[in-house]
Amino acid sequence: MTAAGDAGLPRRKVFGRRHGKRLRVSQQRLLEQLLPRLRIPGVAPMENPGRVPLDAGVLWTDGRPVWLEVGFGGGEHLVHQAAAHPEVGLIGCEPFVNGVAMALGRIEAAGVGNVRIHDGDARGLIELMPAGGLARVFLLYPDPWPKARHHRRRFASVENLGLLRRAMAPGAELLLATDIADYAEHAREAVAAAPGFEVVADSGEPWAGWPGTRYEAKALEAGRVPVYLTLLRV
Repeated sequence: MTAAGDAGLPRRKVFGRRHGKRLRVSQQRLLEQLLPRLRIPGVAPMENPGRVPLDAGVLWTDGRPVWLEVGFGGGEHLVHQAAAHPEVGLIGCEPFVNGVAMALGRIEAAGVGNVRIHDGDARGLIELMPAGGLARVFLLYPDPWPKARHHRRRFASVENLGLLRRAMAPGAELLLATDIADYAEHAREAVAAAPGFEVVADSGEPWAGWPGTRYEAKALEAGRVPVYLTLLRV
């Protein structure tokens, strides 16, 4: 399966593998039947070769706030937020096929109807978002790319903050969680170098209403201390 929206992106890779272990029959069914209904039209290059920005009505026609989660893993946080905030539209981006299949299972089980999925590089979607169309963005336990030569692949970069600056409304929040101290410092430095954002909270305590994630649980079990950054689009 080819992820929608990746072809033609000139930027360096910021995600790891696309496929994991073999999918179950039920998961394959979700990818074939549910995913096409949740994909965002106009993102795939074959649908939008001119890379024309999306109209807000393509996402939701009622003008609701739109939140984006970059790299949703297995979708537990994405579905939690969708169920807790039915008045909000949630977009989840994830290139890892097995994670997408897990999220689809959670979406179907929860019966939430306010989720859209982009199963590809988040940047391919962000660059097409209506200007100021995002009210909140989540970047939760992103791939740390720990080797120094790979730091430029980290999502929290000046380049990607520039994409988000255009897509986020003034006053919107970017919530970033990581258990890698070096990644947190890298993010702080990127914010300092990128216009349009400022750090308004930098804490070892999660945000109000935080449901936790399996990645966080693994970090705590391993003795790593998570950091929760709130960046304001100014």
